[in-house]
Amino acid sequence: MMMFSSKACRSVLFLLSLSLGGASVSDAKRPKVELLSAGNYVILTKSGISTVPTSAITGNIAVSPIAGEAMTGFSTTLDAGGQFSTSSQLTGQAFAANYAIPTPASLTTAVSAMEAAYTNAAGRLNSDAARTNMNSGTLGGNFGGAAAPLTPGVYTFGSGVHIADTIYFQGTGPGQGQGDTDVFIIQSTGVLSQAANTRVELTGGALAKNIFWQIAGNVAVGAGAHLKGILLVKTDVLFTTGSSLNGRVLAQTACNLQMATITEPSE
Repeated sequence: MMMFSSKACRSVLFLLSLSLGGASVSDAKRPKVELLSAGNYVILTKSGISTVPTSAITGNIAVSPIAGEAMTGFSTTLDAGGQFSTSSQLTGQAFAANYAIPTPASLTTAVSAMEAAYTNAAGRLNSDAARTNMNSGTLGGNFGGAAAPLTPGVYTFGSGVHIADTIYFQGTGPGQGQGDTDVFIIQSTGVLSQAANTRVELTGGALAKNIFWQIAGNVAVGAGAHLKGILLVKTDVLFTTGSSLNGRVLAQTACNLQMATITEPSE
């Protein structure tokens, strides 16, 4: 049997890397942030969900460990089995920690998954200086606009992020295994704000379910603005009048809606 020295093995691996075009782990498709059971909800919070009617929500919503009374403005009706409630503003079901079993245990698991997803997204490495504190956190125009879209990878901001104008996330193509598997992660130690009547648009096959906003502060979406992606938020989220989201709100305090439209992303 032929034996190879460790030096020879290293040489073989080096030549193999060249044959693959010099690709490294950092160049490969990044794995998405796994939501696990937190992904069963379009809105999941720990301290409450409020709506100024009429909002329109497609998907399930939940609060835990706080009780169902923390879902305000929905005029919910409890199901006969006591495991969930319904609302005319909700195409889906509402769940709370004080509902009948197995709801409490399911929500405890989902909240843990939400917290783990936040930590996972915050821990993703960014070795690209061009994606660190881009334009001091102001996105739009030459920094995310139509002529300079955001491409897959991790973007890191040591302060707040402000979407000042319409921005674009551009995937690597419309084919299967291209843009539909591209992952975008925006990390911020501050807040996320979006100016009124601005939009987040997707091109090149990029999908809302693969855009992750990891925000240590709060999130405020301006009137008439449209946001896309999964909001992993340490504090609270506000959608002002006429604003909308294609994605999920996974907030570790509260979510407040003012005649807003929230739609879970297609899988």
